[in-house]
Amino acid sequence: MNNKNKNMPVKVKNNNKEKEKFGTRFINTIKKKWLISGTNTVLLIAILIAITILLNKVVGSFDLTPIDCTSNKEYTLTKESKDRVKDLENNINIYLAGYNEEDVTISLIKQYNKANSNINVEVIDLNERTDIASKYEISSNSTAIVVESGEKSKVLYSDDLYTYDNNYNTIDLTEEKITSAIINVVSEKVPNVYFLEGYSDYSLDYAGGMSYLATYLDDEVLKYETLDILVKGSIPEDCNTLVITTPSKDFDDLTTEEIIKYINKGGNILWLNSSYPESHELKNVNKILALYGVDPFEVGYIYETDTEKTILGYAGCMVEDLGNSEIDRNLSKAVLINSTKVNINNDKIEELNVKQQTIISSGDTAYFRKNISNTSSSTDGDEQGSFTIGAILTKPLNEDSKESEEEDNEEENNEEDTLSSKLVIFGDNNFVSDMQLASNITPMLGLYNNKDVVLNSIAYLTDQDEGITVRKEREAQSDFTATDGQKAIIMRVIFAVPVVIIIIGIVIWQIRRRKK
Repeated sequence: MNNKNKNMPVKVKNNNKEKEKFGTRFINTIKKKWLISGTNTVLLIAILIAITILLNKVVGSFDLTPIDCTSNKEYTLTKESKDRVKDLENNINIYLAGYNEEDVTISLIKQYNKANSNINVEVIDLNERTDIASKYEISSNSTAIVVESGEKSKVLYSDDLYTYDNNYNTIDLTEEKITSAIINVVSEKVPNVYFLEGYSDYSLDYAGGMSYLATYLDDEVLKYETLDILVKGSIPEDCNTLVITTPSKDFDDLTTEEIIKYINKGGNILWLNSSYPESHELKNVNKILALYGVDPFEVGYIYETDTEKTILGYAGCMVEDLGNSEIDRNLSKAVLINSTKVNINNDKIEELNVKQQTIISSGDTAYFRKNISNTSSSTDGDEQGSFTIGAILTKPLNEDSKESEEEDNEEENNEEDTLSSKLVIFGDNNFVSDMQLASNITPMLGLYNNKDVVLNSIAYLTDQDEGITVRKEREAQSDFTATDGQKAIIMRVIFAVPVVIIIIGIVIWQIRRRKK
C-alpha cells in the first residue's frame, strides 16, 4: 500500500451542509430575484395567497372536526352520545334553521353524521325551505333544530339548548338535547299520557294555567289527552302515565276504584299538588296517596328565610337544589312557589316496602306556615326543617293486588316479582305553570330546570329513559362583555398591529435598497 495515499485525509460528504447551502440559496433567490423587484414581490404575495386559499378549500373539503381546546371538551361529542346513536339503522334528518356554517353548534351536530352516516345534518334557510317551515310551523326568523325520522319529529328552539347556573352563567345543553331527540324519534314505542280532569282548577289550556306545558308536550314523542273517568268509565288500557293535578274536591268512588285498579296493574302516576289555603275533606284522594305511604297534604306553605335562595325577595318563591334521582340527574336547580310539603310516612313506606328517591327538598332554613293569613316575617309558631317537595315512590305489587286477568296471563305471571307502580309526586303545581312572578318575566315553567324536571318525570314514568336528557360534566360559561374603553383598545390593537407590520416591512425594504 502506498504510504502517501494512506496518510491523506478522507473527504466525507456533509449532507447537513449541503442542505444548509440549498436553504441559503433558496432564501437568497427569494431576496434577490423576488423581493427586490416590486412587480415580483406583488406576484409572490399573490401566489402565496392563492396557495393559502387552495389549501383552505382542500382542507375544508375533508369536513374535519375542529380541534376542541376546552378543558372539558365542550364542543366534542361524548362517547356516550356516540355509543347511543352509532348502531341506529333509521334514516334521520337534522335540519338547522337560522344558523351559519361557522357556528360552533353546527360543528358539534355534524359530528353525529360521523358517528352514524344514517344521520343527515343540513343547514337550511327557511325562506328557501318553506316545506320545513310550514310542516313544523317555524317562523322564518327563528333559530330552530328539527330532528325527524319517518313520521316522528321533534323541534328544538335556541332557548331549549341552554340553562343557567346559580350565578346566571350559561350552561350549554345542545348535545344532551339532540341525543335525546334522536333516540326519541327512532323509538318504536309512543307512550300515552292522560291528564285527569274534573277535580282540579289546573288544566292544559290557557284558563287552566298550564298552556306552556301543553306546548312543550307537543314537541315530545308521546300522545297526551285529558281523561274524565266518570265519562269514560275506566282508565284506558293504553295509559302509560296518569297525571293528577291539585285536586280541589274529592274523587268520586268510581274514579277512586279505577285509579286503584290502574295502580294494581302497574300503572304510574305523576302527581302535582300545590298548597291548600283551607281545609278540604278529601277522603278518597288520601286513600290513593296512602297506597304509596303518603299522608294527607296539610294546609300551609313552605317559605325560605335565606334570602340568597329566594327570587324578588319573596320568601315563598324558593330556588332549591335538585337531588340526584333518575329524573333530575345533573340538573341543577328548580324554582318553586307556595309549595306544600309531601308528607311521606317512613314507617308506612317501610311496611309497604316502598322505595323512595328524593327529587327536591328544602333546606334547614325553611319553615312550614300553617297560618296562611300570617304575613309577618316572624317565624313564631311555624315548623322549621328540611321538607320533601318532590319524590319518586316505587311500590312493589304483590300477588293479591293483581287483577285476575293478569294472573291468567303466563307472561305477566313470570314478571310478578318485578311488577311495580311508580308515583312521582311534587308538593307544587305552580312550578310547571304559566304563572309569572312579574310582568315580562319568563313563566314559572321556563325558569331554571323546571321544564326539564316535569318532562323528565313523564319520560321516566313512561319508560322512555331515552327521553331523559343525556348530560355531560361541564363548567358554566361566563359571558364576557367588554366596556366601551376595552372595546376601543381592542379595535386599536386590531387595526394597529397590521399597520405596524406593514410599516416595518417598508422601512426594511427601503434600507436594503439603499445599501445596494
